[in-house]
Amino acid sequence: MRIFINIVKYFVIITFSILVVTILFYYSKVIASTKKDGIENFPISYRPYLTEISKRHPNWKFTALYTNLDWNYVIDQENIFGKNLVPKNYSDNWKNTKSGQYNVEVDRGWVDSSRQAVKYCMDPRNFLNDLRIFQFETLSFDTHTNSLDGIEKILYGTEFYNRQVSYLDINGNTINMNEKYSNLILKAGQTSQVSPYHLASRIKQEVGPFLSHSSISGIVDGFRGLYNFYNIGATSSAEPLGAIKNGLQYAKDGKGASQDVKSKYLIPWNTKEKSITGGAIFIGGSYINVGQNCIYLQKFDVNDDRGGLFWHQYMTNVLAPYGESKSIYSGYQKSGLLDSAMSFIIPVYENMPEIPTQKPDINSNDFIQENTKVYCNSTNVNIRTEPNTSSEIITTISNQYKMTRIGKGRQLGDKWDKVILENGIVGYIYQAYVTEIPPVQIENINLNIDNTTLQKGETKTLQVTILPKEANSHKVIFTSSNLKVATVDNNGNIKAVGSGEAVITVKAEENNIQSQINIKVYSKVTSINLDKKQIYLPIGEKTQITAKIEPQDADEKGIIYSSGNENIAVVDQNGSITAIQSGTVEIFASSKENTNIKVECILTVVRKIEDSEIYFENPLKVNNLEISGLSSKDNTVENIIEKIMTNLDLEFVNNKDEELKSNDLLGTDSKIRIKEDGNILREYNIILYGDNNGDGKINSVDLLVLQRHILEIQIMQDIYIKASNIRKTAPKPTSIDLLLIQRYILEIKFIEQ
Repeated sequence: MRIFINIVKYFVIITFSILVVTILFYYSKVIASTKKDGIENFPISYRPYLTEISKRHPNWKFTALYTNLDWNYVIDQENIFGKNLVPKNYSDNWKNTKSGQYNVEVDRGWVDSSRQAVKYCMDPRNFLNDLRIFQFETLSFDTHTNSLDGIEKILYGTEFYNRQVSYLDINGNTINMNEKYSNLILKAGQTSQVSPYHLASRIKQEVGPFLSHSSISGIVDGFRGLYNFYNIGATSSAEPLGAIKNGLQYAKDGKGASQDVKSKYLIPWNTKEKSITGGAIFIGGSYINVGQNCIYLQKFDVNDDRGGLFWHQYMTNVLAPYGESKSIYSGYQKSGLLDSAMSFIIPVYENMPEIPTQKPDINSNDFIQENTKVYCNSTNVNIRTEPNTSSEIITTISNQYKMTRIGKGRQLGDKWDKVILENGIVGYIYQAYVTEIPPVQIENINLNIDNTTLQKGETKTLQVTILPKEANSHKVIFTSSNLKVATVDNNGNIKAVGSGEAVITVKAEENNIQSQINIKVYSKVTSINLDKKQIYLPIGEKTQITAKIEPQDADEKGIIYSSGNENIAVVDQNGSITAIQSGTVEIFASSKENTNIKVECILTVVRKIEDSEIYFENPLKVNNLEISGLSSKDNTVENIIEKIMTNLDLEFVNNKDEELKSNDLLGTDSKIRIKEDGNILREYNIILYGDNNGDGKINSVDLLVLQRHILEIQIMQDIYIKASNIRKTAPKPTSIDLLLIQRYILEIKFIEQ
């Protein structure tokens, strides 16, 4: 039985989880998954397993789902207390053993799983064999493969098998139908466009083999005549039959759903047909048709077309896909359908471990870690998923086949070795069928590169010579002492990442032989950003401009400031400008490294405005030609004019220098210009905290812009960075400011301007 997450009981931990997901929500929307058909489009570590399956089932098709999600990030999101459960009677290797969480029942008989269990169950490579691959089977309706006979064979061994449907109505009357359960399931599949084989298997998983299960008996007090074949809405509860009652409440009224939703899902489920069909529509609409198109993706929400990740998960039993895959396989096997055309969608993550994650109940102490070349000494020897004869067969090898033993078994009784085959498959072989190959080890490693100084962004290949030549095929490991300066891949390709020095080491995997080379990365100046492009400065007054070198890690960060006409204005080498006399002049900022790289701002020297000539009323705040204090609810031009006392002319423009009318909004980087006889005497920049795109509004667009800035996808200009710094005390905006903007949008807390 699947168990849903009890959010209420563990609200402190789950609340923190929601906060993390909220902050990263727009990040998950930015990253989109991609699909690639064919074994050749999978990562190398997947291909050998799929190739073996394809040999036995040539009509099966495989699609790689590149989630574009980092493996460790995914495990972090799934390894949250209460999100993945195992039976309490499992060994401690399967269970979370942290103090205060160990053996705490999230639901009756179920406890939080270990991180190792999550990693094992989420690593698709562990299940790429004939049986377990069915957790990746695409679950859409297929008229060519779905049949009543196949459904009946899946239902075999249960009370649903070849059985006419009968049920109790709300008054306790027995209603007999002229149709079997298999008929209802097939119709439900046609209506919902969900595989009826999947629906049959899910019913078996949810309510077991007996018609007396409380979710479908129709006799639970308070919910008589109601049915929930898929336990939809059956969230966990400490109350006796709590999960069952929660599911039946959903069957009754959709737990407060709108009439449109209830009509869509045929609620109330006061007949078995409505429950089977309505639940199928729910599963199709809620999961299969939004990207969660296999059991694995319904358990682990890593591909959700709605934009969110890790929350829309149908079950909490971490081994549910593992268990259901066997039921599906058995159904197909009994139906004689295993040779039919089938399709599978299999997730791929970034930065996955090189070797598939080990099953938690396989004891690492039963193996001596090594890297020994061995060969098979018999014929037709099976390579298995686990070190026992009851586990699935991955492939079969024959006499003299060479492989690498990475774990030498030392179990009591029959001994098994862990090996990597030449094609990359990792599995277990009976030790009696293994013979060691006498080793030839690496004695020396010579390195050569045409230039040890690289420009940032440049890639060079390290030439590696291994001696003796007989060891040339032996594995060496490439590492960099500073990944922020230079990275190196397994082929010796060195990529210059950032300014500095790094040591590239090439080490033999089989012994301590190694060699090193020093790499220096130089980062050139590419551009200069200037915080001001137009300045109006009274005679005799000073102002400050600030130039920043790009990229930030450029080796030479020196700036040369100069004036185009020192009779009008002068500038010192700190960017401080002094106005001398009326006129217009260009102020330049050039790179010391390359004076051809420069930017300019236009300075206009004007007469001084006396304090008595202009006055700004509260709540407007003026600081160094910047105006803040505007309310995002009251920031039209006509409202701001009322707060400025002056006889001088006023002009309002937006961040595109377009003139604003009375009802237009002032936002960040809008400008208020003080004019006399058509000439600009002073220009103020507007700061509206929370508005980082200049439209005068604070909404989800600002959230996305700030998110992309924090993730360094698209860097904002200085004035928008300032407007995004809601707290005003930190040196730069962070995810905390992201949360403050969100709380403002949700009207939880206003932003102080």
